[in-house]
Amino acid sequence: MNFVRTAMLLAFMTALFMGVGYLIGGQSGMFIALVIAAAMNFFSYWNSDRMVLAAYRAQEVDESNAPEFFRIIRNLAQRAGLPMPRVYVFDSPQPNAFATGRNPQNAAVAASTGLLHRLTPEEVAGVMAHELAHVENRDTLTMTITATLAGAISMLGNFAFFFGGRRDENNPLGAVGLLVTMIVAPLAAMLVQMAISRTREYAADRRGAEICGDPRWLASALRKIASDSAHIVNDDAERNPATAHMFIINPLSGERMDNLFSTHPNTENRIAELMRMAEGTGAVSTRPNSAVKPSRRSRSVPDTGRGRIGSQPPKGPWS
Repeated sequence: MNFVRTAMLLAFMTALFMGVGYLIGGQSGMFIALVIAAAMNFFSYWNSDRMVLAAYRAQEVDESNAPEFFRIIRNLAQRAGLPMPRVYVFDSPQPNAFATGRNPQNAAVAASTGLLHRLTPEEVAGVMAHELAHVENRDTLTMTITATLAGAISMLGNFAFFFGGRRDENNPLGAVGLLVTMIVAPLAAMLVQMAISRTREYAADRRGAEICGDPRWLASALRKIASDSAHIVNDDAERNPATAHMFIINPLSGERMDNLFSTHPNTENRIAELMRMAEGTGAVSTRPNSAVKPSRRSRSVPDTGRGRIGSQPPKGPWS
């Protein structure tokens, strides 16, 4: 079923890409767009994870430079029966996280420095368990490829705005076609949001709660992330809005409503579902089997290579 969903999504986005190419350059533009879309689909399948990680300048970490964070991911992956993903940290004061990769064998999970600063180890485990649930459900391939194609559609829309399109007999829509093309660009992110069902977030919440062992950890993390994201700007996400659907909480400013065009369900609804799950299971974390064995000593946040905040790296529970 996931293969069919992915294929249908790729076909839709490819058709949209070709349609924009036609409105810009007529039949020749549509053919060129088809060739480009085919190449991008192939390239995205193999490299979309690297592209998304590069967009956020994420740095890979391991047990030598982020031992506690790395161990949490390793323990969660073992509990979920998944291969160990690559682990990344990206420099942003906004607490957030995402997963990427074409399959569980080639997956990567990434957390912001803000997430590692502001959340407890238990809450971090809840967030990263949610991301591993996306990996397990193979949502990551769909998310990364649609982000790539949506960015390309926006690029074509911008091209039409600055350079115009053909207005001869090969482009029967003329100026109307150009107007439609320019509208497609700002709506590209919405099309992605509509194409990917928001129910995957609820499914990942449920599975993530099972992986980490306590739904309340994830519920508490969602509350903190939503509160902080409301007033902390993620500059890289603002520059790459088509990737917003990949995060556990929408990183863009001003998108908080649970409506048709939202990338994420309403956070309070998600928290309520998790709390109902906790009440139904009588969730009580069991430390011996827990994915988290936190150390309360203050340690340094991993240096992501994007510059230091102040003369000394910020302190937190990670090193």
